[in-house]
Amino acid sequence: MAKKKETDPIEEPKKAQEEKAAESSKTAENEIPESVTLTRDEFLQVKERIDKLEKEKESDVALLQRLQADFDNYRRRNAAIAADSLDEGERNLIKALLPVLDNFDRALAAVPEDEKTAWVDGMKLVAKQLYETLYKAGLEEIQADGKFDPDLHDAVMQEENEEKESGDIIDVFQKGYKVKNRIIRHSMVKVAK
Repeated sequence: MAKKKETDPIEEPKKAQEEKAAESSKTAENEIPESVTLTRDEFLQVKERIDKLEKEKESDVALLQRLQADFDNYRRRNAAIAADSLDEGERNLIKALLPVLDNFDRALAAVPEDEKTAWVDGMKLVAKQLYETLYKAGLEEIQADGKFDPDLHDAVMQEENEEKESGDIIDVFQKGYKVKNRIIRHSMVKVAK
């Protein structure tokens, strides 16, 4: 059997006292004594240091607020640019498809009224589907009836007409369109003199 190590009864209290003293010296280093005496110069130096640190803190806070505002502005600007770019892309795609719409209209207008074939019905359905898809994307036809509006119409011809007043639209050569209130093509019209 192993012998138990016997401890000296005198050494135990000494060790405990040493440990207590070490702990109290550690806490004493972290504590501020209750009474500290500073000279006037030392006090002014400490006060000056505190004032300097407060000014630096205020300056840093102001800088951070400006940076936050700049970042918020940057984020809003980029969101607006991204939305504008997306809208511009949609307008460009729709504008590229307008000749296809015109050709569908011409082809369907050339079909005699009495001709009812599956092919003609299929073409009408395809044209209708294309129009509906583009209308969902924001395409709107510019109305070309009534008075001529130079903001919406292009007058490519003028003609004397007794039935219409001067400035009235007589005929539409090419439909005009706008996408989300931006004109992508003016209506080409004939106007009464």
